[in-house]
Amino acid sequence: MRYLAAVAAVTMAAPAMAQPAKQWVDPLTGHRVIQVSREAGSVNLYFHQNSYLPQGDKMVFLGPKGIMIADLKTWGVKPLVTQKGAVLLFTGRKTRNVYFASRDRDDSGRPFDVMAADADTGKIRKIATVPGGWIGSINADETLLLGQVATAVVPLKPDGTLARGNGEENTPGVNDYRENWPDGRPMTYADAKEVHMNRRLDAGVPMEIFTIDTRTGARKVVTASTDWLNHLQFSPTDPMQIMYCHEGPWHRVDRIWTIRADGTGKTLVHTRTMNMEIAGHEFWSSDGRTIWYDLQTPRGQVFWVAGYDLATGKRTWYNLVRNQWSVHFNQTPDGKRFSGDGGDSEMVAKAPDGKYLYLFTPKAIPDVAGIHADNADKLIVPGTFDSEKLVDMRKQDYRMEPNMTFTPDGKWAVFRGNFDGAAQVYAVEVAKAR
Repeated sequence: MRYLAAVAAVTMAAPAMAQPAKQWVDPLTGHRVIQVSREAGSVNLYFHQNSYLPQGDKMVFLGPKGIMIADLKTWGVKPLVTQKGAVLLFTGRKTRNVYFASRDRDDSGRPFDVMAADADTGKIRKIATVPGGWIGSINADETLLLGQVATAVVPLKPDGTLARGNGEENTPGVNDYRENWPDGRPMTYADAKEVHMNRRLDAGVPMEIFTIDTRTGARKVVTASTDWLNHLQFSPTDPMQIMYCHEGPWHRVDRIWTIRADGTGKTLVHTRTMNMEIAGHEFWSSDGRTIWYDLQTPRGQVFWVAGYDLATGKRTWYNLVRNQWSVHFNQTPDGKRFSGDGGDSEMVAKAPDGKYLYLFTPKAIPDVAGIHADNADKLIVPGTFDSEKLVDMRKQDYRMEPNMTFTPDGKWAVFRGNFDGAAQVYAVEVAKAR
């Protein structure tokens, strides 16, 4: 889950920080790692949120003093926005705007403003006022904001999440879940999260997905439901195409859906066909043609990275072994390789040795003796991954999920880590240093 925290004061870009980026070669993997952030408590955006400028020269992240901007060639870092209460949302895919909200997602139900900061000048302007809920995405031409809101209140927050209980308290990049078994024993973090999500799903709260026109401020409802609506993502290329999910314990929901911004074309992307099958943590390919997602048939036993081609309906499934399963997967901008950010032994795969960042190269499974099935074009295209470890994450507390994203040139993968004791933003070079 994403971390969005309130930060403090000033609105114009400041001089670059003087200290050079800390860097080293990971002794286990041979890949160069750079600590991009300079202050503890820094986190990159959630794995499907865009944090790069369209020209590919800079990226943004959230630090304890505000929204920071990093040069992808020099790794120099400077503050962009330190306006009180500013919360980083995403960057634009057309302009050099960096969008932020005037309050935290976990704040009260009061209205908030969406603002845009020019990445070069630091100049800030108001884009729209949002009456409630949260904004999760902006479309490809930056004319529509995409949001969700729960139209019921207590005991829910306006974005539809349950109010925290049992002393739960989020820290930078870390979601806190606490529950006990009937006999009083504390659950693991992973099990407590499942109980939390199940409780929220059973609440059956009325929700809306809506757009707000960045030019006029007009708000329009895209779809409404008592399903838990979440994980909103505009296509990176089609200004009208939306992907979203029915949230909850994944084995209870048909999760991944698409819809047009005018409310037409609602489509279920993946239908479960076995008990305990799960599909989720969906994301777009950079060309907007494919939806990729984590698929398990059944949960915790057989692992795939699955793809669905929007135009043709064609499906591609790449198989992984248990230790390669990752909380989030992602794809290089050229579509040739994937990343995985690993997972600990408490998580769904129960991987005994899965705390690494991975680079995956797809490998097709060929027809035997060149003999093709007559209906092959109607069947799932299977494959496997050749894998390479990028970063040793064995000291990482996976309550902070790394949330890997590739830089626009595909040469680096950016992630968050707490393996040195505090949250920082890092980048690992895809090519080996030796």
